[in-house]
Amino acid sequence: MMGGANIFGVYALINTCLSLLCMVVCWWVLSGIRIEKIFRTQHTVRARALLIILSIVLGHLLASFFIDYLDWSRSIGRLFV
Repeated sequence: MMGGANIFGVYALINTCLSLLCMVVCWWVLSGIRIEKIFRTQHTVRARALLIILSIVLGHLLASFFIDYLDWSRSIGRLFV
């Protein structure tokens, strides 16, 4: 049986990997959008910076949803004990 510190470490590793995966997925989805069309032609660096920021923010929100969902799923098991 795993100790409390080991379980905490595993959850931290899962949350970190899930957050990074969600950020990569959001980057992949947002890269299909031609966001450069919104900006002037000489501001492509700003468009890329916006794409990175949006990927981080949306990826964090998506990962937070999945992490909360996993926590809620574990908590339901304690309801019937």
